Amino acid sequence: MPKQPQTQETATVCTTADPGICGFPCTIRAHKADARTVLVEIGETECKQISKLAQKINQISLRELFAPLTRNPVYAAAQQCGCHASCIIPAAILKTAEIAMEMALPKPARIEFEICKKTEK
Repeated sequence: MPKQPQTQETATVCTTADPGICGFPCTIRAHKADARTVLVEIGETECKQISKLAQKINQISLRELFAPLTRNPVYAAAQQCGCHASCIIPAAILKTAEIAMEMALPKPARIEFEICKKTEK
């Protein structure tokens, strides 16, 4: 009996990103299309800017993934769509793509804020 060829399925990475006070979390799904490309789907958000960004970003190449901030297509598209400079969604998109490319492990990332006690002058 001949051996069946093995098909290697790529895992889809699912991320929920909650940017905080704006109240517009979103989901990001990514999976490896080939050795140098990740397909990305951004959805489930009420944010108009992120909805626009979702229309512009549907794949990320390995080269784009590691482009410097000022030339990174995800950040450039976020700027074109009117995203706030401190929005964490573009970083979440890139981190999700890294995990899908198997270049990072799926470990939670976190930013926590608190008001520190004021110091006396």
